[in-house]
Amino acid sequence: MNTNLVEVKNLKKYFPVNQTNLFSTQKQFVKAVDDISFAIQSGETMGFVGESGCGKSTVGRTILRLIEPTEGQVLFEGQDILKLPPNDLREMRKEMQIIFQDPYASLDPRKTVKEIVGEAFHIHKIGSSKEIESQVKELLLLVGMGPDQINRYPHEFSGGQRQRIGIARALALHPKFVVCDEPVSALDVSIQAQVVNLMKDLQQKLGLTYLFISHDLRIVKHICDRISVMYLGALVEIADKADLYKNPLHPYTQALLSAIPTTNPNAKRQRIILEGDVPSPMNPPSGCRFHTRCPEAQEICKLKAPELRDLDTNHMVACHMR
Repeated sequence: MNTNLVEVKNLKKYFPVNQTNLFSTQKQFVKAVDDISFAIQSGETMGFVGESGCGKSTVGRTILRLIEPTEGQVLFEGQDILKLPPNDLREMRKEMQIIFQDPYASLDPRKTVKEIVGEAFHIHKIGSSKEIESQVKELLLLVGMGPDQINRYPHEFSGGQRQRIGIARALALHPKFVVCDEPVSALDVSIQAQVVNLMKDLQQKLGLTYLFISHDLRIVKHICDRISVMYLGALVEIADKADLYKNPLHPYTQALLSAIPTTNPNAKRQRIILEGDVPSPMNPPSGCRFHTRCPEAQEICKLKAPELRDLDTNHMVACHMR
């Protein structure tokens, strides 16, 4: 039986925004992540999906403490990493890493592959220069690149190769948990498939646990075991991928899935068009955050926020109508 490697409890991240006018200075907050809870089992891939700006990337970075949370708990193997002092957090970082979205911006153009991938060994003072070089060559082989490329610079590689270098860097210290922040969205479609398959192979080979953030529901279906759906900083549904795609319960999830392109020109699918714009995260609607765009909204949806509750085995939804 799998145990939870990561547990997130009542996580909040509010970004302060100063608004000044002639009469007063009022501080407001962008509620990027607003009181969410979930768990990731050891060895699984948890997908996070939702529209751009819903808070997916903020969740991933807050879990790793790249962004400090406003409130909540993040338990890694039962230990709350938000309470760790600097020295203990430094050691914990060996176990938790991130693959960034943009393979062009995430690699230092002034450094060689050896310096980029080997930087973690220098920071944590692991191994001699010869040992680090040997480790970097092994990591390059692991991600499908040649060890002879160790002294080249990022501009000498394609986007897919750069992302492989980013993956090698993330795996340098043999982490257990990796946040994948839209790792293939900046790549060509043909390269996306190669990188996603590489990540699946590495997961099986190294026993990794992923938090996979994406807005591409086809890729999420391919790589993830369970999927969490976010809307305006809140979780609206969590389910096994097969159950979610076969039987989406939340109206927002249904609208997202109806937008997936199909390769069959004869396939008949009812497209759900959501009316209106996403509300501002500085002033989210009262009650259910989705009620301003929901075709099924009732009076209770405007007054009371629904709880994320378990309706079936491993299927949770936050909706008064379910």
